[in-house]
Amino acid sequence: MVHYHRSHQPRKPNADSTRDEDSHTIITLDCSTSSYYIKRTRPKLLSFLLLITFLSCCYVFAPLFLPTSFSFSHLYSPAIPSHGNSDGVDVNDSTCSSVSAGTICCDRSGFRSDVCVMKGDVRTHSASSSILLYNRRSSDNVSVGEELQHEKIKPYTRKWETSVMKTIDELSLISKKVNDVGGCDVQHDVPAVFFSNGGYTGNVYHEFNDGIIPLYITSQHFKKKVVFVILEYHSWWIMKYGDILSRLSDFPPIDFRGDNRTHCFPEAIVGLRIHDELTVDSALMKGNKSIVDFRNLLDQAYWPRIRGLIQKEERKAQEKSREQQISSSQSSDTSEQQYIEQQVQENPMKKPKLVILSRSGSRAITNENLLVKMAKEIGFMVKVLKPDSTTEMAKIYRTLNASDVMIGVHGAAMTHFMFLRPGSVFIQVVPLGTTWAAETYYGEPARKLGLKYVGYEIHPRESTLYEKYDKNDPILRDPTSINKKGWEYTKKIYLDSQNVILDLGRFKKRLHRAYEYTLSRSKLNLQHQPL
Repeated sequence: MVHYHRSHQPRKPNADSTRDEDSHTIITLDCSTSSYYIKRTRPKLLSFLLLITFLSCCYVFAPLFLPTSFSFSHLYSPAIPSHGNSDGVDVNDSTCSSVSAGTICCDRSGFRSDVCVMKGDVRTHSASSSILLYNRRSSDNVSVGEELQHEKIKPYTRKWETSVMKTIDELSLISKKVNDVGGCDVQHDVPAVFFSNGGYTGNVYHEFNDGIIPLYITSQHFKKKVVFVILEYHSWWIMKYGDILSRLSDFPPIDFRGDNRTHCFPEAIVGLRIHDELTVDSALMKGNKSIVDFRNLLDQAYWPRIRGLIQKEERKAQEKSREQQISSSQSSDTSEQQYIEQQVQENPMKKPKLVILSRSGSRAITNENLLVKMAKEIGFMVKVLKPDSTTEMAKIYRTLNASDVMIGVHGAAMTHFMFLRPGSVFIQVVPLGTTWAAETYYGEPARKLGLKYVGYEIHPRESTLYEKYDKNDPILRDPTSINKKGWEYTKKIYLDSQNVILDLGRFKKRLHRAYEYTLSRSKLNLQHQPL
C-alpha cells in the first residue's frame, strides 16, 4: 500500500459546500492573518486604495525576496510542507555543484532526502559501511591518517519518516589525509551513485516513487556513464527493473554489502534527488527533462522485450496456421470464420481498448463482471488485468501502452498509469476515506503526464462499509474526521476493510464520456496522418 504523509492532511473547507468529482475546484485565499490592516474609521475609498497599493507592491517585489524556483502552488500542497526546495534541485545545480577535489559536500536542506557529493580518490569499504575519500593535499595542521571530514547519511528518499528510516543502513563518508595508499581491486573511470533499496521496496508505488524515478532524476545527466552501488541489494529487484537500469547505466550494478572488493571512483553521489509524487519537475532538471521524458525512457526500456514477445507469438500463430492448413478435416466454414477473426485482429480501426486493473482482497470491485459486460455493451474491447509481484513488467507495459482507458480502484497498482500513453484516459475509483490520497498520489501526477484523469469518488452506498455501519456514522458521512484519528485507524477502516459495489448507472456516464473522448482522439489522429 502507499504509505501516506500522515501528518499533512488538507484543511477542511470552512463553508458548507459539497463537491462532485466532475466539478471544478475553487480556491479561496484567506488573508485574515495578515499583519497589515486598514482602520475602519478611514474612508472606504482610501482603504480600498491602500489595499490595492499593498497588493501591487507584493506582486512587484515578491520576486526579489523569493528564490527563483519558488512556486506559489507550494502554498497549497498538502503532502509536503515547505522545508526547503533543494529536494528537487538537480545535482549539478545544487549547493554541491562546485565541489573541489578531495572534499565532501552534503546538502541536507531537503525535506525528503539528503544528498552528498564526493570528488577525488573515492573508495568503497563495505566492511565498515564506509566510503573513503583519500586526500594527498599537504597540511601542517593535519597528521597523516587523520580524518579531514566525516559525514553520515542514510541514502533513502523518505527522510521525514522516522520509523522507516530506522531500518535503513547508514553510511560513513570519511575524508582522510594520506601519503600512500594501496591499489584498487576494481578501478572505475566513471562516477558512482549510491542508494538504498530498503524501506518500502516491494511495493510498486514505492519502487517507482522512492527509487526508480529519483534514480532517473539523479543520474540521467551522466548519459549512462555511471555505476549504481546499491545498499540492501535484492536480486529480484534487479531482475524486475533490469530493463530500466540498462537505459540509465552501461554498467552492472554493485551489491555494496555483498561485494567486499575495493571499488574506486573519481566521483560519488550518495543519496537520490526526488521532486514530488511520481513526477519529474522539468524546471529543476538540466535540459528541462519531464515525467514525459521518463515515460519515453520506459518505452525504450520495454519495447525490445515486447518485440521479442510479439515475434514469439507470431511464430506460434504461423505454426498453428500451417497445421490447420495441412489438416484435411478443416472445413471451409471454419477457415472463413478464422479468416474473419484474423482480419478483425489486424484491422487498425478496432474498438477502443479498456483495461481494468483488478484487485483481490480489500478494495475490490465486487460487481466487476457486470462492469465488464457494461463496458463491452458501450463499445470497448475489455481486458481484465490482475498483476502481482511475479508479473513481468514488460507484459504489463505492453497491455497498458496499447490501451485507451484504464480503470482501477485506489491502491499501489495505480502506479501503472505511467504505462499509459499521454492522452489516454485514467479512471480511478476512489473509495471512502481516500479522496486526498487518491488525488495527491495518482490524480495530480497523472495530469502531469498528460492523461485525461477522472476521479470517481464513490457514494456511501457503493461501499461495503455501508452494510457494517449506521448510515449516520462518521465513517460513512465524515471520513475526514476518521482520518484525523491516525494512519493505523484509517488504514484498518478504509484500506483493509472496504470493497466497492459500483453504481453502474452512475459509473456508466463516465464510461460513455471516456468512449466518446477516445473516438474523437482517434478521428483527430487519423486526420493528421500523412496521405
